[in-house]
Amino acid sequence: MPMKDVQPRSDCPISYTLDILGDKWSLLILRDMIFAAKSSYGEFLTSGEGIATNILADRLAMLLSQELITKTVSPQNKSKLVYNLTEKGISLLPVIMEITVWGAQNSPSGGNDELLKALRKDRKGTIKEFSKMLRKRIAV
Repeated sequence: MPMKDVQPRSDCPISYTLDILGDKWSLLILRDMIFAAKSSYGEFLTSGEGIATNILADRLAMLLSQELITKTVSPQNKSKLVYNLTEKGISLLPVIMEITVWGAQNSPSGGNDELLKALRKDRKGTIKEFSKMLRKRIAV
């Protein structure tokens, strides 16, 4: 698959971040990898938001090109590809947690009560534990 080139619109760090993560789907793919341990194309397609196959392929290519995720052959099924977060992808965890908290505070649905309770009690510790868990997944 060819590299998905991202052309920065400016030198602004916020603009750069939006160039990579500001679309409707990239953060949801990362969310599924972090919170639902999804790692295959088929698993991403089962998410409730209903991503189209062409959009999923495009976003995975972009996340790969930006080195936020890797793609490897599944050790259990040689005909299946699996995606995992990289250290760069894991480094987004504090940002994703903050977006989760903000969304839960302002969304009618409220979000994952257990996660939100843990973040309120010890945000730094919760992020550290999630980071450790994610690193164990990629070490397998």
